[in-house]
Amino acid sequence: MSTEQHKNSDQDPVHKDISFEKKDIQIPWLMKFLVGMGAFLVASYYLCWVIYGVYLGREQRTDAATEQAQPASPVKLPEPFLQGVPGHETDPQQDLRDMRARERNNLSQTRWVDEKAGIAEIPVEEAMKIIAEKGLPAAPAAAAGKKK
Repeated sequence: MSTEQHKNSDQDPVHKDISFEKKDIQIPWLMKFLVGMGAFLVASYYLCWVIYGVYLGREQRTDAATEQAQPASPVKLPEPFLQGVPGHETDPQQDLRDMRARERNNLSQTRWVDEKAGIAEIPVEEAMKIIAEKGLPAAPAAAAGKKK
C-alpha cells in the first residue's frame, strides 16, 4: 500500500493497484444460497424416500414369490447348543467347574507320552521344582553357532 497520507480522513483509502470491498458479506446472495441448500436437502430426502419405497416393494414381491415357490420344509433344524438358555438342563457354572476339575486332574497326573523316546508328563509343581534345582538345559553348541 501507499505510505502517502490521505488528504481527507473521511474517505476510504484509494490506491491504483489495490481495491477494497464495500461490505464483507452480501446478504441477498447468502440468503439465496441458504434457500437453495434447504430446497436441495428436502428434495434429497424425498428422493431417498421414493427409492426406499421402490426397493421395499421389490423385496416384498420377491419374498411372496419365494414363499409360493417353496413349500414349508418339514425338517426341523436343531436349536443352537447354548449354555444357560431357559429350557436346557445344563448349568454353565457347573460345566465350568467340571471342566476345570478335569484339567486339574490331567495336570496333576504322571504318565508316559512316549516311553521309547523317554517323554513323560509330570505334574506342573514337580516340573517347576526340577527346573529350580537343576536349571534349564543348555542349548546345543551346533545350534548356538549357526547364525546367518
